[in-house]
Amino acid sequence: MVEREKRNELGELKIANEVVGIIAGLAATEVSGVAGMSGGIAGGIAEMLGHRNLSKGVKVEVGEQQCAVDLFVIIEYGYSIPEVSHSIQDNVKRTIEVMTGLEVLEVNIHVLGVHFPQEKKVEEPQQPPARVK
Repeated sequence: MVEREKRNELGELKIANEVVGIIAGLAATEVSGVAGMSGGIAGGIAEMLGHRNLSKGVKVEVGEQQCAVDLFVIIEYGYSIPEVSHSIQDNVKRTIEVMTGLEVLEVNIHVLGVHFPQEKKVEEPQQPPARVK
């Protein structure tokens, strides 16, 4: 695990790459229109993930002062993919920079799927079978 290390007169600060990944994942899932994160193409079938594992679907490269982020997302049907992607980029960049002090050079969005809402099945009331006379 690579860590970002910063030293000042009081001591040192170490931020693990996984922490930056979790921050990015949480910031991405806060955006309206994001159905979830995906483990990526290498993981086979895109698996919908909720808030249980926020570093899934996130790849980060962290240097001394800068980082780059790749996010693998699933978008809700009916939302504009370019608009949602831009909102994700803005929110992830702002959140990482505020929380870690790293400069975010790029936030790459990989849309791996569209989530279609499940239609609610309306059950008709069951009537007892007709009696034969």
